[in-house]
Amino acid sequence: MKKTIFLTFLLFGFVLNSIYCQTKLNFDGKRGDKFEALNGSIDSLRNNGSTKIILSGKTKYTDYKIFSHKRDTSYIDTTLTLKKEYKFNYLRTDNFELLPFHNQGQTFNNLAYSFNNLNNLPDIGFTAKQFSYLDIDEIKYYEVPTPTTEISYRTGLQQGQFVDALFTLNFSRRLNVSVSYKGLRSLGAYRQSLASNGNFRGTFQYRTKENQYQIRGHLTSQDFFNEESGGLTTAALESFISEDPDFDKRARLDVNLTDSENQFDSNRIYLEQSFKLLSNKDTITKKDFSNLKIGHIFINESKNYNFTQKSATSAIFGEVTATDANKNDAESKITSNEVHLEFNSKYVLGKFKAKVNYTNYSYGYDTILNSKNIVKKLKLAGSAISIGADWNAKIKNFQLNADASLTPGSGRLSGTYLKGEAIYEKDSLFAVKGSLLISSKSANFNTLLHQSSYDAYNWQNDFSNVNTRDLGFIFHSKWINAALNFTNIDNYTYFDENNTPRQFENQITYLKVKANREFKYWKLALENTVMYQNVTSGSSVFRVPEFVTRNTFYYTDYWFKGKPMLVNIGVTFKYFTKYKANAYNPLLAEFTLQNDEEIGFPTFDVFINAQVRRTRLYLKVDNVTSGFTEKNYFSAPNYPYRDLTIRFGLVWNWFI
Repeated sequence: MKKTIFLTFLLFGFVLNSIYCQTKLNFDGKRGDKFEALNGSIDSLRNNGSTKIILSGKTKYTDYKIFSHKRDTSYIDTTLTLKKEYKFNYLRTDNFELLPFHNQGQTFNNLAYSFNNLNNLPDIGFTAKQFSYLDIDEIKYYEVPTPTTEISYRTGLQQGQFVDALFTLNFSRRLNVSVSYKGLRSLGAYRQSLASNGNFRGTFQYRTKENQYQIRGHLTSQDFFNEESGGLTTAALESFISEDPDFDKRARLDVNLTDSENQFDSNRIYLEQSFKLLSNKDTITKKDFSNLKIGHIFINESKNYNFTQKSATSAIFGEVTATDANKNDAESKITSNEVHLEFNSKYVLGKFKAKVNYTNYSYGYDTILNSKNIVKKLKLAGSAISIGADWNAKIKNFQLNADASLTPGSGRLSGTYLKGEAIYEKDSLFAVKGSLLISSKSANFNTLLHQSSYDAYNWQNDFSNVNTRDLGFIFHSKWINAALNFTNIDNYTYFDENNTPRQFENQITYLKVKANREFKYWKLALENTVMYQNVTSGSSVFRVPEFVTRNTFYYTDYWFKGKPMLVNIGVTFKYFTKYKANAYNPLLAEFTLQNDEEIGFPTFDVFINAQVRRTRLYLKVDNVTSGFTEKNYFSAPNYPYRDLTIRFGLVWNWFI
């Protein structure tokens, strides 16, 4: 109810804003970020590049700025491209490497893995609930000359809808605030598939006239609720595969769980500020060439996961000892304070930062949930001090970035983190990026300590640190985009066939190669993305399909006199080779190993998209061939992928 009231008032404000803020401002055509086609990390509000613009008034497109966590600058983008089609989903990112479940708002299975952006601290776990979780580096800050609004809407599956709304304004040139809310409620086609999720974000940033003092921060409140079915029963699975006409309505199929649900909640406060102690000017260029800043970063983040089942009578989780219904309620809290000194000078070829961080953590339960529990501790708690440094420099056509931290000791937060990047750009011809990541950190907390009313889901482990080394290359040019990652992992932590956390004794060796190329002729285009993966060591526990491909054939043109509408019409083919995909465990909210079934199938999606001024309209038909093809499409064992589904949506920007 609180979500509904909040969303109603927010949308009412956007409607009022739209009445008064229609202008002739129009953003048209752009070139995306050089590495966008391969990392899929930029959406309609995150795109960099040059943009042609038709303006009426004093504002320019470069006045509507977006700042990432690393303070990279991009601009609000209202164009219609194929990349926008790929990102028009619940996550609002390109999910090429993910296999979604049938209902939006549910979890995703992995078709590939990325290790080049690991956090330096362990997490609570329950990873299947965190695909749509917004981390610190995913929060955006804004600077706009006029109040700005964006709203994204998409119909749900069977019943419900998805809305992502943003409102931002500057009270002055130096003070900006923004409020965003992403809400979803979708019933789903199968029983016990309801998803109801919300992501609230509020941000601000302020700087003094001479930029001597700067402060920014954000507040997030995120919740993810899912009814859990446990997948189809054996009899229902046979009816689905054999295409029994009595079960064309998927809600008639029986599921393993009828009264189970899980929820993941999180709240976070982030505050970052800096004060310039020393500033000198170059009398020729009038630019800062030497300055010294002192800064402070405060983070307070809590995460809570619980699984409930009203009547613990299901056989799929084993025996129950507790007298009450099955309930898991794990919570983690992390508080971090960082103090740093930042020195920017031509003598160090850029910006150098030395930092010290003090972190407190707590994870666990309030009480014993099972009388047969072998767990000796209710909570894992402690603190740690980390030291580190950052370095950023630009030397002619090279951009160099480095980030390192060390947490000494033998506690659960002890470990090392090192990430380095080197980027070379040759005008607009090509760009090359090389990266190296070395990480050593504790496994997620839920693999170390877990309680449940079910006897088989109680454990306390003392695992070694997970050691990860990732070497990556990205090449971008007008001819082809390509990426390569080579990863080694020691002490890889996973959940086995018995839903128990384990550490792999040997080393994981994982190779991922991805290439992208688009061919254009007249008003037609063929966009191709192909990925090859090979696990030379550790394939018994680390499983991915060998090949994944996505090919889109589409038509683009302006329609009607005066070209008021741009249209994109096309079909997307996606296929991945068969592999023993991980099974989904709703009690753990994790994916586990299984050796019984292989999954791999093709899909065809048809789309008709259009742009009228600053409004982009989307009509999509998912899995159009499902009505006459073999029923072999699954997101995980016992969880069918979606049948033919028609959905409509739009993205709309308003500027005063």
